[in-house]
This record gives sequence, structure tokens and C-alpha cells, in this order.
Amino acid sequence: MNMRKKLDISAYLVVGPENTLGRPVGDIIRAAVENGFTCLQIRSKTASARELIALCREAADVLQALGKAEDVVLLVDDRLDVVLAAREAGIKVDGIHVGQSDIPVAVCRKFLGAEAVIGLSARTQELLDYVRQADTRDIDYFGAGPLHETATKPDCGRDAAGHIITRSFEELTELHAISPVPIVVGGGVKARDLPALRKTGVDGFFVVSAVAGAVDPAAAARELVETWKSAPRS
Repeated sequence: MNMRKKLDISAYLVVGPENTLGRPVGDIIRAAVENGFTCLQIRSKTASARELIALCREAADVLQALGKAEDVVLLVDDRLDVVLAAREAGIKVDGIHVGQSDIPVAVCRKFLGAEAVIGLSARTQELLDYVRQADTRDIDYFGAGPLHETATKPDCGRDAAGHIITRSFEELTELHAISPVPIVVGGGVKARDLPALRKTGVDGFFVVSAVAGAVDPAAAARELVETWKSAPRS
């Protein structure tokens, strides 16, 4: 199955063990997918490679149990070694998301093959110029943000004065207009942001704490998906 053809980044969950308030990652994934989330990324800055592989298996097992393994794309943040090791262990991991300072996308494509999904965090500084000029042959979507400052992404780009650079809806509208690949936006996104975000024309939103840190992850996921779907596009 070529998951690049199935890619849907409209409702995208990023999750790792440090985000779940001590609850199993698989439980959060189940709550999100049962309520309409379409893309998953396993991300952890504290888990070991073996722990990340185990998280991939947990996520893949949940998707299989829900009958969503061929519909919801499963990605790993940054760790090409984890994706390759998980695949070697027979785990269905569909691709990778990398940042500007991670392994180059061309290397990811070489090792993961033509059918893998590869996402890239768009450059924070000079964002519009970067997207306009970027070589997108090996990537399937850009991740952009943050929309707001957020504790789950403290390494966001900063301006010359040291302030975190956030994205306006006007800037995201222009970004959508010039990007040759789909755009997913995150960084402190809440349900109340989604109507304005959808009007920009971008292809989806990504969240961490809005679902993984919610008291009721299922209800939070449902509200986000329903709000996004019901909001008019530009």
C-alpha cells in the first residue's frame, strides 16, 4: 500500500510518553483515531531507540485493531534509525518527519523508498522565501508554526531579540498560496483557532497537548475534528 496516496494531514496528532499525563500512548492514539484523527507522529526527546520502537509497535497495533492501518499514516519524528529498525521488526511505520537540522530528506527517501511519507518542518526564519524556493521532490508536506508559543515546542525559531516567532493567519494564507505541497500548522493550536486557520486554506492542524494532555482526550479530539470539518474554507 502506497501510503503517500492515502496521506491526510487534516487532523494530525503528535504524541510521546512525556505528553500523556502518565497515560499509555496507545490509549491516547485510540481516543484520537476513534474520533477522526487522520495522521499520527511518534515524537519523544526522552525515550531511547528501543522505547521508540516499542511505541511504534503500540501505535501500529492500535491502528490495526481499529481497522485503520491502511488509512491513518504513522510517522516517527527525526529518527530514521527507529523507522528502519521498526520496519525490520515487522512494524508498519509509514515514514518520517524531519526538521531543518535533522537527517536530509533525500537521505530519508533513499533509505525508506518511494512509497514512504516524508514531512519537513518549514524553516522558521524567512519562511515564505524558503517555501517558495525549496526543493520539494522528496517531501509530502510541510509542517509550519507555531501559531502560539507552546511548552511542547520550546526549540522554536526566535527573532534577533530572542522572541519566539509565531505565525499570523495572514502569513499562513500566503504560505498556502505559494506552497507546492500541503501545509499542516501547529504550535499551541486550540479548537477556537480552527475556523480562522481553515480559512487560510492550509490542509490541516497538528496538536500535542490539546489531545494528549486533555482530561478527556476522546472529547478533545472530537471537538477539534468537528470544529475543523464544520469551518468554511477560504
